[in-house]
Amino acid sequence: MAHRKKGPSRRAGHGHHDAAAGLSGPAVTHAQSRVLHSVETHPPSTSEGSIWGRRRVLLLNSTYEPLTALPMRRAVIMLMCGKADVVHDDPGGPVIHSATRSIVVPSVIRLRSFVRVPYRARVPMTRAALMHRDRFRCAYCGGKADTVDHVVPRSRGGDHSWENCVAACSTCNHRKADRLLAELGWALRSVPVPPKGQHWRLLSSVKELDPAWVRYLGEGAA
Repeated sequence: MAHRKKGPSRRAGHGHHDAAAGLSGPAVTHAQSRVLHSVETHPPSTSEGSIWGRRRVLLLNSTYEPLTALPMRRAVIMLMCGKADVVHDDPGGPVIHSATRSIVVPSVIRLRSFVRVPYRARVPMTRAALMHRDRFRCAYCGGKADTVDHVVPRSRGGDHSWENCVAACSTCNHRKADRLLAELGWALRSVPVPPKGQHWRLLSSVKELDPAWVRYLGEGAA
């Protein structure tokens, strides 16, 4: 009687996020599996629910290069499976409870094995990354930025790119409208350029940074 080969229970992921999480590691012990089962099937209480959904943990490569921001459930599972170690504890962080133990979710973890990340020269532009590049300051007046503006308006032929987009406050954005800077007598506080560095890929997807991450993200996150 022929036997069918049992395939994987989950479809393989894509990108360095899943490549990092899928590194081979030591087998999970029976005690660990009980904790993992608790993490999988018993979310935190209602008071912790919002934290459970928003909280992220910075994942570093074994070389301390920032890779991505993991949901805290996945970060805990990687620690329990022996694929990562804690780099920065967070004594005031959320606590995940199981029947046998409690785990304080850290701020930063590091892979035990190196993961090679495909090199891409240009960082994709997102609102989050643009705000980080301009340090959440208006490119025109220096006030707190809450919008994105095209230096050369799109109605005047401007493109949607790192070189033509800046963070701006609502007041300056409204006053500028679809006019050119020369028509207003305005000048940019700095020349907008594309950011460089692997950590900017992470910044393009994270709006709010945990202060404990800054030392691992380079100059762009300061």
